[in-house]
Formats: sequence, C-alpha cells, structure tokens
Amino acid sequence: MLIDLHTHSSVSDGTETPAALVATAAAAGLDVVALTDHDTTGGWAAAWAARPPGLTIVPGMELSCRYFPSDEPPIAVHLLAYLFDPLHPAFAAERVRLREERLNRGERIAAGLAADGYPVDWAEIVAHSDGGVVGRPHIARALVDAGVVESVDHAFATLLHHRSPYYASKADTDVLDGIRLVRASGGVPVFAHGLATSRGRVVGDDAIAAMAAAGLLGLEVDHPDHTPDQRAYLRALADGLGLLRTGSSDYHGTNKRTPIAACTTEPDQYELLLGAGTGVPVVTD
Repeated sequence: MLIDLHTHSSVSDGTETPAALVATAAAAGLDVVALTDHDTTGGWAAAWAARPPGLTIVPGMELSCRYFPSDEPPIAVHLLAYLFDPLHPAFAAERVRLREERLNRGERIAAGLAADGYPVDWAEIVAHSDGGVVGRPHIARALVDAGVVESVDHAFATLLHHRSPYYASKADTDVLDGIRLVRASGGVPVFAHGLATSRGRVVGDDAIAAMAAAGLLGLEVDHPDHTPDQRAYLRALADGLGLLRTGSSDYHGTNKRTPIAACTTEPDQYELLLGAGTGVPVVTD
C-alpha cells in the first residue's frame, strides 16, 4: 500500500491542477494521496470530482505558522492538517487571514523587484494563478519565465531568499494556536519537515514537546529534505512523545524536482491518522 500525505496543486504553489495531481498520483501507483495546499481547501472539490477509481484522497492543508521561543526570534514552521471540518468558524477565519497575508507579502516583494528593474508584474502574476493562493513560488515562476533565474529553486536561493533585500515577512499563525485550531475542527495536526535545515532555522526538541503538549498528533519523518540521520532522530522522537509518523513527497509538480511518492507513510501509521480525525472523512470507493 503506497501512501503519500503531502502534495500541492496549482490551487497553491504546485503546477498541476487538482485533477491532474490525482491522475499523477494514480499513475505513480499510489493507493492514498493527501492534497495539502497552503492555507486553503480550495482544491478539495476538484480533486474529489476527478478521483480515479481505486485512489483514496485524504483532505488536508499546510498551515503557515511560527514558533515563538522565549529568548530568540520566531522560527517559521509548517503544520499539516488532515481531516478537519473546513467550516469550523475560527479555523476558516484564520485561513482567510493567512491568504490575505500571503497576497499582501507577495505584492510587496514584486513591487520591490519591479522598482529595481526586474521584469515582474504583480497583476500578471495574480492573473496567471487562476485563483490560487498566490505567494513567492508564483513570483519565482515569473522570474524563471523572464529568464532572470534558472529555476524556482534558484529564485528561492537568491532574490527570494529570506536574506534578500526584496524579502518581506508575513504574520503567520502561532503554531501552538494552529494546533489547537486543527484539533478544535476535528483535524489531525502533523509537524511538517521539522528538521529540514536546508530551508533555514529549525526548532529544537523543546519546541516539539511544547507542540505535543498543545495537541500535536504527528511528525513528518520521511521527507525528501531530511537526511537518513534526521529521519532516524525524528522517528525516535515521535516514538518517545507518542506521536504518529508520516512520510511524504511534498510534491509540487515541476516547481520542484522531487517526484510524487518519493517518500511514503507506513500503513499502520496511516490507520492511526484516520482514527484520530473526526472533521471530514477520506474520499474513497
């Protein structure tokens, strides 16, 4: 049984529509795929409508968060949320706020680049998103299309890096509050790619313990950005804290080189996740 619990469609920063994404999942031999676009459930209905026979779709989302240490600057973290009720009022309101933050931040970055002569036009970037959640990956794609950078990864390593003069911050959700919102809406919160040091600063074990105390239910252990040693460490940490373990590709279509199903979740851990979610069911035969 092949299970990939972290993928993105064009509704956020992937390059495939939800319908194309589930077709890719089926073609790769997946039995289960989760759609986890950033801060939105906007792709759920289209994915369900296009579901190939035999493929189970887990409704999910990736929530933009921050962890606030007591003695150092906040650290960006991502929280995967599965099987939550999308109509839960407080959680729905927070997702709207996050999407507006992402849009406003993107406009500020694009304006700064354009002011210095880079060929990016915010209105065109938004128009090309087809109503998706617009953010830095869309600006990166515009820079690639204009021939300014070689790839989306190159854009993030240079002009869109957090140390770039064009970078702009956004007010993400406190991760402890995010965990509580996911749980209150019947969902299953899982800490995404927690030791991916290639992405920037990461939190320590104390932060993960605080998340567990707030209601975190799982750790994304097997992820393309985790080394074998990091995976082993997270596996032991999850077991010590009584958390379930997931594995995922974090697939983004052609925006990243990682193929779908590059990492997968163990079936027994998937069953634990299903048993913990009460907001909405999976979509299957």
